[in-house]
Amino acid sequence: MAPSEPGKIRNVAVVGHRGTGKTSLVEAMLFQSGATNRLGAVEQGTTVADWDEDEHKRQMSLAAAVCHAEWQDRKLNLIDAPGDPGFQADSIAALRVVEGALFVLNGVNGVEVQTTRLWDRSEQLGLSRVIFVNMLDRERADFFTVLEQLREQFSKKCVAVQIPIGHEHELKGIVDLFHMRAYMSPEGGREGDPVDIPDEIAAQAESYREQLVDAVVETDEALMERYLEEGEVSGEELAAALKNAVSNDDLFPVLCGAATKNLGTTGLLDLLVEGVPSPAKKPLDLGIEANGSAAFVWKTVADPFAGRINVFRVLSGQLGSDSNLVNPRTKGKERFGQVLLLQGKEHSPADALQAGDIGAVAKLKDVQTGDLLLEKDDPSEAPALDFPQPVMSFAITPKAKGDEEKMATALRRLAEEDPTLVLRRDDQTGEQLLAGLSQMHVEVAVDRLHRRFSVDVDLHQPRVPYLETIRKESRAQGRYKKQTGGRGQFGDCHIVLEPLPGHEGYEFVDKIVGGVIPQGFRPAVDKGIQEAMARGELAGAPVQGVRVVLVDGSYHNVDSSEMAFKIAGSMAFKAAYEKADPVLLEPIMSLEATVPDDAVGAVNGDLNSRRGRLHGMEPRGGMTAIKAEVPMAEVLTYSQSLTSLTGGRGDYALGFLRYEEVPTHIAQKIIETAQKEREEAKAS
Repeated sequence: MAPSEPGKIRNVAVVGHRGTGKTSLVEAMLFQSGATNRLGAVEQGTTVADWDEDEHKRQMSLAAAVCHAEWQDRKLNLIDAPGDPGFQADSIAALRVVEGALFVLNGVNGVEVQTTRLWDRSEQLGLSRVIFVNMLDRERADFFTVLEQLREQFSKKCVAVQIPIGHEHELKGIVDLFHMRAYMSPEGGREGDPVDIPDEIAAQAESYREQLVDAVVETDEALMERYLEEGEVSGEELAAALKNAVSNDDLFPVLCGAATKNLGTTGLLDLLVEGVPSPAKKPLDLGIEANGSAAFVWKTVADPFAGRINVFRVLSGQLGSDSNLVNPRTKGKERFGQVLLLQGKEHSPADALQAGDIGAVAKLKDVQTGDLLLEKDDPSEAPALDFPQPVMSFAITPKAKGDEEKMATALRRLAEEDPTLVLRRDDQTGEQLLAGLSQMHVEVAVDRLHRRFSVDVDLHQPRVPYLETIRKESRAQGRYKKQTGGRGQFGDCHIVLEPLPGHEGYEFVDKIVGGVIPQGFRPAVDKGIQEAMARGELAGAPVQGVRVVLVDGSYHNVDSSEMAFKIAGSMAFKAAYEKADPVLLEPIMSLEATVPDDAVGAVNGDLNSRRGRLHGMEPRGGMTAIKAEVPMAEVLTYSQSLTSLTGGRGDYALGFLRYEEVPTHIAQKIIETAQKEREEAKAS
């Protein structure tokens, strides 16, 4: 395929909450445009965009898929983005490389939480937005109710350019208010030519047509004056004004239909290629000035056979096979192999890609998601994609002994594909933790480990990283003496243990006067104390928030050694610790949950039952953001509970705040469990 000129390219991210039919709508547009010769179905696993085995299994998009079509002599790049919050990294990245966003809403549920979040992000990025109310053939679907929700929660600039003919199972077609013609349902075939508007809906169509005209002319001062004077404007003038209004974000057109029946697709394609600005009209603003050819890598696919495939947007110039670019992050040079066009999982070679186009390339040396590729090395920094932090962690272990390195390597490959998937080792508990944005997010990663890399693993709840500290001052002696014939071992030290403010940190203070302990042995006392602090006497958790003052001691000219004083220091600490009123500390997390208004009471009650402290609520157009502090131990399985309480419409973010004392009755249970585990370990 010859490279498309920037002025003839339209880049659109198809976004919205999960279950709104985004993939079906992309499938319908590909079919209607002639890019495919049949209308695939999500349920049958035959759509172009959902090609992964996990997507077929769960019947939902788990990663962004790039597709393209030709319509009215323009190239339309469509990015079908996941709607589940657990896989939102691709949605966030997709919005960063397009000029327009197509929001797909479920005609039954209307505006949902992920739709709101993606709308806010699109607004921050200044994207042109088009809205499609889908699934109007479902029971309880109501286009006009959803239209009012959009106007109340998003913007008064949301205006209908189509309305449905019939409702629910009696949906017959749609009215194009702009041209005042009707499209009847093709029932899965290609949408045909427009027909006259049925008499039973003519009056309603005329009313909504007037609202559309009023909204459009208000965006053009000269057109408004003529409209007020003459009472009408030509169709050509109205079309031009609508195009400019959509491009400039002065209006957000609302269309409707049923993607699985291919109803509403023609008008949608027309509006996308006419209303969404081209890269030539509205160049992508990534905060950099590229000289010569440049690209931005916004997605990576880890293929076990083809290796790493990088999906990029051309920022300037032209990119083709044998292009040579520099990666400012690594300072390394990258030579392009065959440039590819993507149609779901299918790759086709391209001669070159012009500025504004989207494509892919395989087997670059060291390129990852978020990298810039420039013709000449300069200090330009790649734009931050601002991915959310993981909120749910699982301890992960390979089922087969000796597979630890194989598991780690495979997970690193998956993390290249999805930067919100994080593998780390908890130094305190010693566990390998796999963190993601939801339980399903982590479970999908585990499935891919098995399928792509033949690594089987077990997941279990991670240990809470408790700490121990003291509440009062104490003093103790540590005396180690051992005589076994020949040279013995002798070390003797006296320490004072003091609590530090905020239960944080560790200090060792040497207050030895004279030579009761030689200078060379004092660091050994410190080392022995720190080793003893690694496992506190309450629950075997690390100790922090203490100051140790070395005040006295004695030594033997022959028998004293560093080892003896290290053991003496450990003994002194343990003796002093028992008398210093030790307590258990637990991590406290900041939690922000975004939930539907009708679920606020239930969610607040649930947080109270988890020892949460509420800090406020903020209304967000049909949703409420609840801010609270909650102990980590109480939110290890919060994802499932929130899903149940909100019917899957809520989500949340977590962040570490500080450590606090565990209430006595809970601490006692933790200590008893830890002691039992130690006894069992000794017995085995």
